[in-house]
Amino acid sequence: MSDLKKTLTMSYEQALTRVPEALKAEGFGVLTSIDMKDTLKKKLDVDFRRYTILGACNPPLALEALTTSLEVGTLLPCNVIVYEEGSGSVVQAVDPLRSVGALEDPRFLQVAASVRGKLEKVINAL
Repeated sequence: MSDLKKTLTMSYEQALTRVPEALKAEGFGVLTSIDMKDTLKKKLDVDFRRYTILGACNPPLALEALTTSLEVGTLLPCNVIVYEEGSGSVVQAVDPLRSVGALEDPRFLQVAASVRGKLEKVINAL
C-alpha cells in the first residue's frame, strides 16, 4: 500500500518513543495519539495487538495547504501508525501524494511532495 513503511527490530515501546522524535526532527508535532488496543477493548471488549495512530502536523506545510484550499483539512493531520509485529514493530505513514488525489486539485501536489519527502526522512531515520 505504501513505501512509507518500515519494519523495525526495536520493541513497540521503543518505536513509540523514537517516532515522535524523528517527526520532530522534520518539523512535525504529534497532535493526537490513539491507542487502538485500549480503545477497542473499552468500546467493543475486543483484544487487539498494540497499535497506535499518531496524528502528526507540520504547521508551515499545513498552513500552505490550507491557504490553497480549506478542503485539504479533511486530510489533516498526517497519520503515522506504529504497531507490534512479532518481537519488533512496524511504522507506516500516510502517503500524501496518494491522499491529495482525492481532492482532484493539482495545486496540492507540491505541498504533498514536500510532506512526503519529510515523512520519508522520518521513516528512514528509524
